[in-house]
Amino acid sequence: METLELQVGLNQEYKINVATKLNVLLADFQIYYMNLRGLHWNVKGRRFFMLHEKLEELYTETNEVVDEIAERILSLGLQPLHTLEDYLEHKTIRVSKNISNGDVGVAGILDTLKELLIQERDILESASNNNDEGTASLMSDLVSDQEKLIWMLTSYLS
Repeated sequence: METLELQVGLNQEYKINVATKLNVLLADFQIYYMNLRGLHWNVKGRRFFMLHEKLEELYTETNEVVDEIAERILSLGLQPLHTLEDYLEHKTIRVSKNISNGDVGVAGILDTLKELLIQERDILESASNNNDEGTASLMSDLVSDQEKLIWMLTSYLS
């Protein structure tokens, strides 16, 4: 039976490097997910119903992204982070807490998305340079979706 390295056609050094970056991204998406849940639960004000619904949509989508990133790491033959300790140790975004003002929460989401985009573009460049279509495709989809979300949330705050 062929090794996973031969099956996916990527060298081990590259896979370790990109999986390390993907694990940081995974940790950040887990923190982002929890930030969205907290805001969903705690948001107050005149726009409550609209924001409550939108935040549920965002955390549901984010949960799917978490799964896709973890499965990509597994596809590369490596192990995704999977404990809260690991996520907190490897995260680069901040944990938001006790935010009930919708505009403050949306501004925080925008800040997080901008940070995630930096990581995703870095991973996309690395994946493209190493003929890693699976990772490149995942990052490309994330970038496209988040650019659109940034436009929408920026319009909301305007």
